[in-house]
Amino acid sequence: MPTVFSQPSDLLGSVGQHLGRSDWLEIDQQRIDLFADATGDHQWIHVDPERARDGPFGATIAHGYLTLSLANLFLPQIMEVQNVSMGVNYGCDKVRFPAPVPVGSRVRGAGEILSAAEVKGGVQVVVRITVEVEGSERPACVIDTISRFFPAD
Repeated sequence: MPTVFSQPSDLLGSVGQHLGRSDWLEIDQQRIDLFADATGDHQWIHVDPERARDGPFGATIAHGYLTLSLANLFLPQIMEVQNVSMGVNYGCDKVRFPAPVPVGSRVRGAGEILSAAEVKGGVQVVVRITVEVEGSERPACVIDTISRFFPAD
């Protein structure tokens, strides 16, 4: 269940707030293959289970950018801003990939508000999303996402 903010300005007083965690998501080979097809990245560590079995990770792994893209899936599961005319992804300040995501792993996103500030017509918020891998001490990805929320008229 997401942390709910009734309007964009409520984000301004929420710096440091932990937003909770998303649902778990299994990363199967089909998702990895679809991402490879969408991006043209067919490196064997992602798409060749036979060869990857003898490779450095013992199985295929998700692309780093696939893991990064899951921020768009996890963010609405951990944070909801109501009474907006629109919300936009503005970018990322920092992205790191501390650990791989082996095929068959389950991942989820945990969020924390790092900063919030007024911008022309709305509020900009930086949320750190940590993509956790079930059973791993190290996260797969840490992303400082930047979003802008504009209040409803």
